[in-house]
Amino acid sequence: MGLKQLAASKELKVGNFIVEFATPGIGHILKEAGLDFAFFDMEHSGFGFETLKSAIRYFEAAGIPVIVRVPALENDMLARACDMGAEGLIAPMISTVAQAQAMVDAVKYFPAGKRGVGLQMAHDNYRAAPVAAALQAANDRTAVICLIETAEGASNVDGIAALPGVDGLWVGHFDLSVSLGFPGEFGHPKFTAAIEAIIAAAKKHNKALGRLVPNVEQGIACYRQGFDFICYSGDVWVLRDGLAAAGKAIRDGVR
Repeated sequence: MGLKQLAASKELKVGNFIVEFATPGIGHILKEAGLDFAFFDMEHSGFGFETLKSAIRYFEAAGIPVIVRVPALENDMLARACDMGAEGLIAPMISTVAQAQAMVDAVKYFPAGKRGVGLQMAHDNYRAAPVAAALQAANDRTAVICLIETAEGASNVDGIAALPGVDGLWVGHFDLSVSLGFPGEFGHPKFTAAIEAIIAAAKKHNKALGRLVPNVEQGIACYRQGFDFICYSGDVWVLRDGLAAAGKAIRDGVR
């Protein structure tokens, strides 16, 4: 099942945040772990487009749909990620309906958007097809997910969620808390009110809703709140925490 189909379903999807290990086996590792998607981050990782192009093939080989966060809301970044085969697209700091529309325009071909045409390349597996059919197939394949991580974005979230072409919302919880003036205070009333507004907008407009969670308990709680894309931790943190726990257990066990 592709990312677009996953976004259309409210069933639980569990994934992992890829910020360090763009290795050839990463897709198969996630698949063997029973995960449903990968969130491939170019904003904070330092991954470039050459790495992205290879990594998308690694995920495709394992049948793992991938959401790609590009470093900025720029047409060339979003369109290049699409050309390389990204199924789901996220750009940082979507705060207005106009910015969400700019995302749709960059990701979607005519008549749904303004993406520059590049066919018979990685995103369509180099297949030859009539132009109109190829454009429609690309539009049907790609999902636009708006990252809500500012106070302004939370206040405009209903209009963003209502926009045709937007398939889902994603919460950037750390940046949202900073934008609200309470860094890391996820229990603060202003933060919880913003989250409630985002959840309500996703539910009202039947859009997918996702976020990163640091532990199992929060993942379960977020799903019960209305989040259906649960991105459990990240590759580097899973490795670090697993090794730390095992190392401590071995040392404690031999004392």
